[in-house]
Parts: sequence; C-alpha cells; structure tokens
Amino acid sequence: MGQKVNPIAFRTGIMMGWRSRWYAPKKEFADLLVEDYKIRQYIKNWRPRDDRDKRSWDDKPIYSAIANIEIERTRDEVKVIIHTARPGVLIGRKGERVEELQNELQMLTGRRISIDIKEITKPELVAQLVAEDIAEQLSRRASFRRAMKRAMEMAMQAGAKGIKVQLSGRLGGAEMSRREKAILGSLPLSTLRAKIDYGFAIAKIPQGVIGVQVWINQGLYEEPSNGADAQTGQVSEKPKRTYKR
Repeated sequence: MGQKVNPIAFRTGIMMGWRSRWYAPKKEFADLLVEDYKIRQYIKNWRPRDDRDKRSWDDKPIYSAIANIEIERTRDEVKVIIHTARPGVLIGRKGERVEELQNELQMLTGRRISIDIKEITKPELVAQLVAEDIAEQLSRRASFRRAMKRAMEMAMQAGAKGIKVQLSGRLGGAEMSRREKAILGSLPLSTLRAKIDYGFAIAKIPQGVIGVQVWINQGLYEEPSNGADAQTGQVSEKPKRTYKR
C-alpha cells in the first residue's frame, strides 16, 4: 500500500497559500465550501451559449487551459480569480464571455460575483496544463510515449528542475491496464522548500479512460530579504562580553 500525499496539500499553509480565502461561522462553513466546489466545476465545464448549440455538453469545454481557480469572499461579494494560459479565449470579444459567465455564476450562487483573470506566461511549468495537454494528445490517438517525452522535454527547456509523468489505463489499446511512468531531473517530494506542482487529467479513448498525473519541480522557495539589512544584522564570531565575573 502506497503512502502518497498530494504535493499541493502537503505544502498548503506552509509554503503555499490557500485557494479559498474567507472566514465563516461554523453553521455556514460547510455550505460555503460546497459552493466553492460548484463554482470551480461550473467554470471548468462552462461553454458559451453560442457554442452549446453546436456541440453536446459532454464534449471538451472551451476553457481547458485553466490551471487554478481562487476564491475570496467578503460580506458584499465573491471574488473569483482564474489563472489561465489563454485569457483572450476566456474574455471573448469586448468581454462578452466574462459577463455571460459572471451572470450565470450569480444565478447559481445568488451572490454578487466579480471575476479577475490572470495570465500564465509559462504553461509548460504548470502541472495541470501539462497533464491536460497530454490527455488531449492521447484522446487524439497519439503515442503515449511520444506525448510523455515531448511534455517532459518542453518542461525542462522552460526551466523546470525535474518532472515526473505517470499514465495508467489501457495504454496503446492493450487488453489489460497497466501503469507507465517517466522521471527526468530531480523531484524532492518530501522537501517542503521545493516548489512541487501537481496536476491530474483524464483522457477518454475508445478503449476506456486513461489517467494522467504530472509532478513538476519548479525550484526552491526564496524568501525576500534585504541584503544591506542582512549584512548589518550579522553577529560577530566573538561577541564582546558585557558583564564582569
């Protein structure tokens, strides 16, 4: 039996911030937690009204490049921060798609919603986006080994210290499911100072479902410090004795 822990949950509250930032009484906490889950799932599976008539709801959503959704609550409104690699697709022409999504979220929750979009400049270093890219290639019947190798090489070229990709399912159309993994570089999962990003995606193929897991080592956390203050605050090796025996 494996002793595996999600790297993001392992570092949340220590080296990483919480993705839901709000306070609530004990009676309202559970309801607000479920509401956060519904908001995240609705955004990931949402599609504009014009696009819903063309394809079925079970097809791939238009916002597949969303890496993370953060939620902040105040007494007046709920602020939803969306981290995406394709902000232009999410915003739409003159912001019409964001307004449509905002109105539907307000109808879903019955609260005032404000949406803030932040662009991801290096999607090759975000584990969730890498996992979704591999899953998309597998759904197009690409070779799983080629997809793994390509994703790992692009992540290392973008500046990653290490990456691990693991696939599980009926790989290559085999009759029996199996697990394949590949590691490149260093991946210290137990080191809290290491920025280990984790992502999971599902690829639907004619033979069944393939799970894609990605771990990316983005380096070590560096606390901001002032060099001048650190130099003046150093303690000498032989401190002066200020008392008499």
